[in-house]
Amino acid sequence: MSESRLEKPHLGEPYLLTPGPLTTSFAVKQAMLRDWGSWDDDFRAMSVKLRQMLLKLTGDKEGILDCVPMQGSGTFVVEAMLGSLLAKDSKTLVLSNGAYGARIAKILTILNRNHTVIDKGDYLPPRGHEVASALEADPTITHVVVVHCETSSGILNPVKEIADIVSEYGRKLLIDSMSAFGAVPLDVNEIDYEAIVSSANKCIEGVPGFGFIIAKKKALTAAKGNAHSLSLDVHDQWAVMNETGQWRFTPPTHVVAAFLEALRAHEQEGLVAGRGARYAKNRDVLVERMRALGFETLLDEQWLSPIIVTFFAPDDEAFKFDVFYHLLKEDGFIIYPGKLTVVDSFRIGCIGQIDEHVMIALTGTIQKTLETMGVKSAKPPLAALKEREKLIK
Repeated sequence: MSESRLEKPHLGEPYLLTPGPLTTSFAVKQAMLRDWGSWDDDFRAMSVKLRQMLLKLTGDKEGILDCVPMQGSGTFVVEAMLGSLLAKDSKTLVLSNGAYGARIAKILTILNRNHTVIDKGDYLPPRGHEVASALEADPTITHVVVVHCETSSGILNPVKEIADIVSEYGRKLLIDSMSAFGAVPLDVNEIDYEAIVSSANKCIEGVPGFGFIIAKKKALTAAKGNAHSLSLDVHDQWAVMNETGQWRFTPPTHVVAAFLEALRAHEQEGLVAGRGARYAKNRDVLVERMRALGFETLLDEQWLSPIIVTFFAPDDEAFKFDVFYHLLKEDGFIIYPGKLTVVDSFRIGCIGQIDEHVMIALTGTIQKTLETMGVKSAKPPLAALKEREKLIK
């Protein structure tokens, strides 16, 4: 087998096998070594370029969309989208199957925006017929919001199926594509959405510091006066950027410079198709080798995303996640704890500057770590498997 074409982490850094922040290239890190004036023409040109390159990934050839970068974490831009694009008299159907769908519902509660929730638990996606039933039963619902890839479980939700139903019923779709945009297709010509959000430190492989809202221009225009917050007002940010080329408040200049470098690398790799193919290969190699060690994935095959995979924790008294985590870290791999309420689990990300060779090295280290811990079997508790089977029937 050929060697990895990707760089190894520098200066002894571990691989970040998480859903972001993630392992970045040396070129992305190097791009942050220069200082930029936030009001300077050079930086304004960088902001314009950033928006143009992101819009290219949507397939928008009619100019119906625009891109609004926003300072802060991914949750900042999710809240900005919800608080700005949902009018105060709107009603939103939240499709929830994990921690991030639940967080959307919590944001709407805090914003005092009327909403209802379809909660599918940890194992299953919301389906089109369920959305159709909800919209049929409640004509006051104006919007539907869904998480594209629910990284608390790793499930990839069927946004095309959902979008078709939402469009059929004349409602508007908002997509939290935080951990999928840039690696999973989201062509506006095939998936009719009002807006999506994502973040710099996800599938484009930049660093944390800002997110972005990509929305229909008519939705951005209609958003005037909706926002609950000055700093999270998407309409105002959009209007000021279009008028002056500047961010309203101090932008993360170094992060923008790094992101442009990441976008160039994304383009060289083959854009969404190329990036998604590498991540899918990472997932396939990871899952095959973990199953060979005796581990079980939380999800059925059809719902496994190329972003992150959740595995049941072994039903072995010798397995302690904290010990497992720190031993892997000592050998250069940082994984993620589980984020489920039903069973003990852990997660391994497939995104970032990693390829199949990293997954092979990781699983070899996991095998060695289990032996060091005295774990004889990686099989999950029988009760956890029975609970899964009961919930997915």
